[in-house]
Amino acid sequence: MAFCHTCGSELAPGSMVCPTCHTSVTQTGASGWGPPVPSPDAKTSGLAVASLILGILFLIFPAAILAIILGHISRSQIRDSAGRIKGAGMALAGLILGYAGVAVIPILIIAAIAIPNLLRSKMVANGAAAVGSLRTLHVAATTYYSVYDHGYPPALENLGPPAAGKENEERANLIDSTLAGGRKSGYLFLYRAVRLQNGTVPVGYTINADPAVDGSTGMRHFFLDQTGVIRSEMYRPATANSPPLE
Repeated sequence: MAFCHTCGSELAPGSMVCPTCHTSVTQTGASGWGPPVPSPDAKTSGLAVASLILGILFLIFPAAILAIILGHISRSQIRDSAGRIKGAGMALAGLILGYAGVAVIPILIIAAIAIPNLLRSKMVANGAAAVGSLRTLHVAATTYYSVYDHGYPPALENLGPPAAGKENEERANLIDSTLAGGRKSGYLFLYRAVRLQNGTVPVGYTINADPAVDGSTGMRHFFLDQTGVIRSEMYRPATANSPPLE
């Protein structure tokens, strides 16, 4: 049994026109339900095409909304055209993409707010870790100075653990291997031994701790010498003249 796709009235076998709403039913599907099958000369709905294009651009908020609106309008027109207009599939695709865009956009907005805050929190944490590492280095360098008769360590690696055997002035085992390598928690540590003119024994040292990627792994730069005072700058290398860390 067949029914009119427009008003739902029962159709007599072989009917060409609905007796109730007078809609042409020659192009309806075999069951009489659903949209009509497009005729060979049916035109593609411009609104359906526009809905699909806007749906593809669903990451742009207005495009997603327009894709939904045009998709519903075009599907309604196609349904009422009795097969004279086609493009229902494109309209449906536009609707799906449009609704996907509406669902994704709030997530993107939240991410746009949250990611910079997370990055800033990470940089602050890295900066705090760098300060802790500098304090560890000061204690290690001071211990090295008091234990060995060679002044302060000539290089940062002299404070690290030995490859084998007992610790000595070459590898004093006062800091971990990561810090002895000069890179830790997103910061690079540059150690310089300070010697008197024509002297061989280091009488002091300086350490610059700088972000590995400025503005990404950190935003504060630090400076330390044998006095134990940590100095800092924002977005530029610190020196002995920089303000002390508060």
